[in-house]
Amino acid sequence: MKLNLFPLLLVSIVLPAFAASEERPEWSDVFEEHDAEGTIVVVDGRSDRQPAMVFDEERAATRFSPASTFKIPHTLFALDAGVVEDEFQVFEWDEVERDFAGHNGDQDLRSAMRNSTVWVYQRFAEQIGAENAQGYLERSDYGNADPTVENGMYWIDGELAISAHEQIEFLQRLYRNELPFSVEDQRLVKDLMVVEAGRDWILRAKTGWDGSLGWWVGWVEWPTGPIFFALNIDTPNRMADLAKREQITREILLTIGALPAS
Repeated sequence: MKLNLFPLLLVSIVLPAFAASEERPEWSDVFEEHDAEGTIVVVDGRSDRQPAMVFDEERAATRFSPASTFKIPHTLFALDAGVVEDEFQVFEWDEVERDFAGHNGDQDLRSAMRNSTVWVYQRFAEQIGAENAQGYLERSDYGNADPTVENGMYWIDGELAISAHEQIEFLQRLYRNELPFSVEDQRLVKDLMVVEAGRDWILRAKTGWDGSLGWWVGWVEWPTGPIFFALNIDTPNRMADLAKREQITREILLTIGALPAS
């Protein structure tokens, strides 16, 4: 494994507002309808030079724990490090019963991504190691690139943090196969992210939740171009709030024709 590292200038927790952003205050109605506090960034790639559409610019520029949205880059790290061979490799369940039923059984990359199986990625982190994780984060220019943690998982319990705007930038580079990983690995990760598809569109996305904040990030592919999105919301009601991540995002995407009407 070779890490071509370069220095990374870390910035404060709140980033400067992005110049090419357009506030969409009307989207507050969707958040209010679902009794949610949060932000969303949408970048419509179906037309050139379209500014990012944002609800709550200040929050969109604020870094939070990526939680399980980190499974997107983490899978790339694991593939590059050789701790997983391919999408068919089976990870044997340790027979520890966990709260989420989908976690209680053998897994492969596809099920681990779909079920957000934490124990699989804990194994990856142990095998990759903290020093190599730091290198991968810096190579990928991912958020604040800080895997420091006292106890637990650095992407949930540690210092690693990323903003909604930065999530979009990372996803755009993945979409274009421009991340510092093999094209084959980037294509595999994009395949693992498929949530839904129609005749001429594909939705690729990943949820995340750290116990107090929930994410839904990804993009919708159309022949005319991709529409990227990154939402985060507070989850004071914990699991009872989790469905709101997709509900709010889908409603907003429908308003701009980014998803087909049902």
